[in-house]
Amino acid sequence: MSKNVLVLAESKDGELRNVSFEVIAAGKKIAGEGSVKALLVGENVASFSEQLIQQGADEVLVAEHSDLKTYTTDAYKQVLLQVIESESPDALLIPHTSSGKDLAPRLAAKLSSGLVSDVVDIEEVGEEVIFTRPIYSGKAFEKKSVSSGLVFATVRPNNIAALEVDSSRSGETKEVSVDLKDLRTVIKDIVKKTSGKVDLAEAKVIVAGGRGVKSADGFKPLEELADILGGAVGASRGACDAEYCDYSLQIGQTGKVVTPELYIAVGISGAIQHLAGMSNSKVIVAINKDEEAPIFDVADYGLVGDLFDILPILTEEFKKVKAGA
Repeated sequence: MSKNVLVLAESKDGELRNVSFEVIAAGKKIAGEGSVKALLVGENVASFSEQLIQQGADEVLVAEHSDLKTYTTDAYKQVLLQVIESESPDALLIPHTSSGKDLAPRLAAKLSSGLVSDVVDIEEVGEEVIFTRPIYSGKAFEKKSVSSGLVFATVRPNNIAALEVDSSRSGETKEVSVDLKDLRTVIKDIVKKTSGKVDLAEAKVIVAGGRGVKSADGFKPLEELADILGGAVGASRGACDAEYCDYSLQIGQTGKVVTPELYIAVGISGAIQHLAGMSNSKVIVAINKDEEAPIFDVADYGLVGDLFDILPILTEEFKKVKAGA
């Protein structure tokens, strides 16, 4: 089977997001004997081309424009539609990020195409491409097959492993001329509420706090542990509502959905709304002084006790491990 696949690569703060490499790997599963083209959209992004080729892209398309420096729906939609028209891909894959979730359904409507969103696995059976995606807040999974028309899906970060870097790979980089018209939105400046070092959506390790941290200062031990583990800090809605932290850290049904390799829930009771956002994490560690807390029902490891006693011990032990590495 042979399909030509177009994937959208995303960059942020001057770096490619890991999910860009994951959508290339997902594209390879669909392409078979065909090709995977990665599309870079932005301002001064051509330098990322070699990285994408080393991670599996056969060709990189670069669409640069001063109005593409920051994501806006209008501009990116126009670029994608123009590239899709010129390249005529058999399949289109977009990261299931905040911008991808905004862009994909608008493209699908414009293209009169179906869309499979939040994909966590892909397999090919004969002429069909079969996608697996979570439903009912992660309580179950469904498989959807696409046998004709444009194969269009968004891919959840941290689920489809990126390919190994191959510095010997070579591929073509092609500039794409884009014509942006009647833009309704132009971003002049961005004021960030948080300064997290690791993107919460793509973090391999997350240390999340709930009401049990008791205050904004209570998050400082979580931040220290997250820094040592190279991870990010998250929060339950209860902690956000109590103004212990910003809502940008919220994980759950009305916040971000994350699937890290390690999720450490600190002072989180485990309400079903929070579980909807993190229950598919690879390994879950719960720290709570209430041994009846629902979080222990989904945790792989549980520590019953005062988080302010346990976290410093964990942090010191991880420091020792890191120092000896």
